[in-house]
Amino acid sequence: MEKEIKKTDNKRQVKGIVTSNKMEKTVKVEVASSERHPQYSKIIKKKKVFFAHTNEELQIGDEVVIKESRPISKKVRWTVINKK
Repeated sequence: MEKEIKKTDNKRQVKGIVTSNKMEKTVKVEVASSERHPQYSKIIKKKKVFFAHTNEELQIGDEVVIKESRPISKKVRWTVINKK
């Protein structure tokens, strides 16, 4: 009996905005999130920047969905999967 091997994709996907496209095949994506402070109940906005690999020509301000991937270079660990 052969077992079916199912590969589950447990990689994170986040939506962000392209902030820089000056590199070749790499874009800088800023992801914004908000959370409530546990003690003061104030909403705190946070931003994080990711470097993502892409073969498409993206412009600054484009909304994209990025997904975790294997390390492509020193800083690039994400891949653009689609443009919104």
